[in-house]
Amino acid sequence: MNDTHARPLGFWSATALVVGSMIGSGVFLLPASLAPYGAATLLGWGITLGGALLLAFTFAKLAMRWAQTGGPYVYARNAFGDLPGFVIAWSYWISIWCANAAIAVAFAGSVGALFPAATATPVRAALVALAALWACSAINLLGVREAGRVQLVATALKTLPLVLFGGIALWFVEAQQFHPFNPTAQSLPGVAQATVALTLWAFLGLEAATVPAGSIRDAERTVPRATVAGTLIAGIATILACTAVLGILPSDVLKDSQAPMAAAAAALWGPAAGIALAVLMAVSCFGALNGWVLLSAQLPMAAARDGVFPALFARVDARGTPATGVLVSSALATLLVVSNYSGSLVQVFTFAILLSTAATLLPYLAGSAAWLLRGRGVFSRTVAAAALAYSAYALVGTGAEALLWGAALVAAGLPVYLALKVARGRRG
Repeated sequence: MNDTHARPLGFWSATALVVGSMIGSGVFLLPASLAPYGAATLLGWGITLGGALLLAFTFAKLAMRWAQTGGPYVYARNAFGDLPGFVIAWSYWISIWCANAAIAVAFAGSVGALFPAATATPVRAALVALAALWACSAINLLGVREAGRVQLVATALKTLPLVLFGGIALWFVEAQQFHPFNPTAQSLPGVAQATVALTLWAFLGLEAATVPAGSIRDAERTVPRATVAGTLIAGIATILACTAVLGILPSDVLKDSQAPMAAAAAALWGPAAGIALAVLMAVSCFGALNGWVLLSAQLPMAAARDGVFPALFARVDARGTPATGVLVSSALATLLVVSNYSGSLVQVFTFAILLSTAATLLPYLAGSAAWLLRGRGVFSRTVAAAALAYSAYALVGTGAEALLWGAALVAAGLPVYLALKVARGRRG
């Protein structure tokens, strides 16, 4: 079996996985969630970009040392042992299927901008979101290679137009939209921390290439390069586009918009431009959802092979697809969408991204701590310490509700770990 067959993903597919996972719903819907904070969101973007690059560098180093499928889970388990490894795997898995719910909801928002009747009621909006989720699940059930090809095409289709939109739209920004700088009653430090938690959503996925490392050719070299390159590409494109939207539309229009970027394009260049941006948003969300569905199966598969997740997640079909992970993860995302369908799309999206962000920051903390403990070189360990501090800062910013829900979901996994440990003891 040649390496291309055994490891079907190369540098461009890995980079597309990073860019495609990062550029998804966030860049298109975040302006609505950030609208109440006005221009003060620029503080959050600046801190988040710096923190994301610190994390990207740290994960690149970790990938060079441990080029194994599982990403953050592998690093935590190798550095700290089985129980921390399980906690990180469980937390990261929660973050993935929560992210899938949020991205599916954002896809519904883009469809609503094109066909308002499709999302005219909460039930219809939920059905559109679930249709996208299960379409991506079906693609991933066809195999990793097919999912990688879809990801590459979707990333190419959305990245260039998004960069062009951000670059051109910046020339139409109106300064008065950024006054007052801080329209809230919170202090600037408080606003910065709150917006860091929201803007980090647009950077989740920077570690995406580390998760399917066992399916990537020359992973020791390819994964680090794809991680840093993908983070830079996606980060610059996202900040440009979101800042432009905030400077074009008033906050009272943005805060309830299901497709704020499409609304900004329509305001600048007419209805046809709004429709084009809505189509771009749909493609972007679908591509991101496809990538995250892939990760939702790869992570539990890696943990199951090490005996810290139920064995059924380790099973693969004739095409090498961990089908159980795809189906269970998508079923849980479905439950999250259905349980919140009565709220507006923006409300459901904001809750899901805060929950996903809180659950992701624990793996980010563990990965940074792993390199701080096991890494080599004063500079890289200093970077890891800074990434650790940033992750802790952002975690607090997610808020009490998201932290409590995240803690409860992580705690719910402990009986699973104990049951697996007892079962292994009996077999031993």
